[in-house]
Amino acid sequence: MMNNINILIVDDHFMVIEGIRSILQDEENINWLGHSMSASSCMDFLEKYRPDVILMDISLPDESGIDLCRKVKKQYPRIKILGLSTYNQQSVIRDMLKNGASGYLLKNASKEELTDAIASVMNGESYLCMEAAESLQNTETSNPIITKREKEVLSLICDGFTNPEIAERLFISLPTANTHRKSLLQKFGAKNVASLVKMAVERRLFSDFFWE
Repeated sequence: MMNNINILIVDDHFMVIEGIRSILQDEENINWLGHSMSASSCMDFLEKYRPDVILMDISLPDESGIDLCRKVKKQYPRIKILGLSTYNQQSVIRDMLKNGASGYLLKNASKEELTDAIASVMNGESYLCMEAAESLQNTETSNPIITKREKEVLSLICDGFTNPEIAERLFISLPTANTHRKSLLQKFGAKNVASLVKMAVERRLFSDFFWE
């Protein structure tokens, strides 16, 4: 993960804020800037401080996170936004992404998933938790929803590259390559790499993947 990632959480439930803060407080590369409990307080906060990543709830007392996402990205385009919600509806996820969010997580996300999502968006990638990806997949396409990086990894897997070789070729760490492979197996519902390759080749999807 990159160094000195400044985090802001926008959520109107203090227990959620404290829970996420406790999850992230021991991460050496994450700097907790603070929290906002409304859209207006978030905009006020951004006048003084500049986070790298905002973990943004969808339902806020004064304005939806969807609208707030659009405002933040318009005024501060370099800030990465991760939608964080209990909502898993396709329309909500789609609107957040359309308004500039770099990813979407549910509030039941594990520490590993949360830190992976933060690292991904800081690396210029998008991140969808599996539930969000499945929600979009079930309503829009029968093909797996994967990121551009996952498409690159899948192509190399099908060409017979090992994880260390993939990491070296794409200039990513070995743990990151392992994470991408695991994510691909889950999204395809494949039991092993052989099944994954077979499914990808049979579907001839390399030019037709849907990704965010």
